[in-house]
Amino acid sequence: MTRAPLIIATPQGLYCPAGEFHIDPMGRVPRALVTHGHSDHAARGTGTYLCTHQALPVIRHRLGRINAEGIAYGERRQIGEVTVSFHPAGHVPGSAQIRIEHRGEVWVNSGDYKTAPDALCEAFEPVQCHTFLTECTFGLPIFHWQPEAVVLAEIAHWWQANAAAGITSVLLAYSFGKAQRLMAGLARLGPICTHPVVEEITAILRAQGYALPPTLPLTGPPPPGALVIATPNAMASDWALGLGPHAVAAASGWMALAARRKGTAAAFTLSDHADWPGLNAAIEATGATQVLTMHGYTLPFSQWLTAKGLQSGVIA
Repeated sequence: MTRAPLIIATPQGLYCPAGEFHIDPMGRVPRALVTHGHSDHAARGTGTYLCTHQALPVIRHRLGRINAEGIAYGERRQIGEVTVSFHPAGHVPGSAQIRIEHRGEVWVNSGDYKTAPDALCEAFEPVQCHTFLTECTFGLPIFHWQPEAVVLAEIAHWWQANAAAGITSVLLAYSFGKAQRLMAGLARLGPICTHPVVEEITAILRAQGYALPPTLPLTGPPPPGALVIATPNAMASDWALGLGPHAVAAASGWMALAARRKGTAAAFTLSDHADWPGLNAAIEATGATQVLTMHGYTLPFSQWLTAKGLQSGVIA
């Protein structure tokens, strides 16, 4: 007899009928399990939230007054008819994969994940399962990341060259995760300044014990030789008017595509998502015989997995 799926797609997002909860819903639902604090995974409108202890402070900061609870990595919790646990995803601080077990069958929702370790967040942990729901943001063979140390050295060289020329280096990155990964991984070649939105998240993570260097919230002209870490939107605001002579670069996995580099003097390919080899290695490590794809190049990646002999389809 074929069992009913443990996770199904609904208009509000992925839903576990046996546990009566959604995972990373975008619509109003009674109960949500949340993989991490990015806005496309943690949204307002849920009755109760469950996430890792490490993810909770950022989620509270972003969503305001919510009914939310933290859970330790690896802790098992009975919800309805299923047992759930959260496991490190390596994406951003506090990010998690969610394991769901029901009558001996195990499904894992990957959330967003990265298999290569970095200096900041909890390292990805493969979780054995029968069915694996995998993101595939970069699920095409063209996406292969260089080692983090190589990319950080390139950024440091760019920063040094700009400082020698009397130019401020402005590095664009997501305010949560990427910005802090950069400041944690870069050697201090000069002052590290932050846009106020970046500084807010940095202060939260620093208070949690994440190892982050001193930073200076930038509200006026930057000091000589500074690296300024800002969000892409910041450059279109009045805040950018006080930067003085500066060069702008972006750090993102999307910088692998030339079309995404417009408006920047330099581009550094550094992603918090798994690349093509990372996705395939992660899937193999789960031992899953069924892999459902979500978030990204879902159809071509699913077709690739089917050609490899796995049961596969697109779930979201």
